Amino acid sequence: MTIIIFLAAAVITVITAVKLSTYADVIGERTSLGGLLVGTLLLAGATSLPEVTTSLTAVYLDNPDIAVSNVFGSNLFNIFILGLVDLAYRRKQMMHAADPSQIKTAWLSLMLTALMLIAILIPTGITFLGAGVEMYLLVALYAAGMYFLSKNQLQTSTEPTEDFHLEAISLRHAKWGFAVSALVIFVAGSVLSITGDMIAASTGISSSFVGTFMIAGATSLPELVTVIVAIQLANYNLAIGNILGSNVFNILILVLIDFAFRSGAVLSAVAPVTIVTASAVLLLNLFVIGAIMIARSKKYVRFYGLPSALVIIMYFACSYIIYACS
Repeated sequence: MTIIIFLAAAVITVITAVKLSTYADVIGERTSLGGLLVGTLLLAGATSLPEVTTSLTAVYLDNPDIAVSNVFGSNLFNIFILGLVDLAYRRKQMMHAADPSQIKTAWLSLMLTALMLIAILIPTGITFLGAGVEMYLLVALYAAGMYFLSKNQLQTSTEPTEDFHLEAISLRHAKWGFAVSALVIFVAGSVLSITGDMIAASTGISSSFVGTFMIAGATSLPELVTVIVAIQLANYNLAIGNILGSNVFNILILVLIDFAFRSGAVLSAVAPVTIVTASAVLLLNLFVIGAIMIARSKKYVRFYGLPSALVIIMYFACSYIIYACS
């Protein structure tokens, strides 16, 4: 019965998250909330809301392993999605359309993840106002990175976007829809964490594995839907940017988790296997950077698809290692 409830909550989360993203897009386009950067944050926050709710609920259940592994697992699954879709649509060579700023976003994601991995390997034990000092460094690095990226984006031309949904959905409808969808995701995400915790307890599967693959996979499905839709619309840059942007935003969830966790720095309370997950995210991030660089280079174009193939292989290899170490 627990599995059925988990799957039902996952389906509700996916459907609602897709609607939430649409409403966020309408609000970002129809209002003057601060331009491109705020609009991007709103959309990123919308697609990352399932991860926020599931992780915070896991902290409430005193299960930091699920909370943290859900974040790293979601980023791992997102990169797997990018590699899988790139190979499935190999003839389109979507990585060739990647804007140069996408590489910078990937590097920012890699640096944020590396900072958190270092914090797990070498915990300082220093807390300030209820959070570890590494979280303040994370916010500072994120802010500096976003400032650099937004400054770079202002110097590049923007592509025309589809606005059919703007005519179909009013701003009032979008605001109410966003609020209701956020509430539904909050409830569904909480159910995912509660049932995931119950599955881990009843089956003997570690919380780290449940958070990394079961819950993270469920909360990352909206990104899969968004990427496939973007590919069908031949907007390959949007497909790549959606994954890389979500990964950058997801890392910030660790800050909320740390403030919510009342037993010290949350990264000091996770299982050692989390190191494997974070390291896997770093490795797969490098493969994505390599895929974009190869796609943009005529010299190595014959190797197109190799990095994405390595992403898929390493994802399953890491899955086995994490399961074996759990």
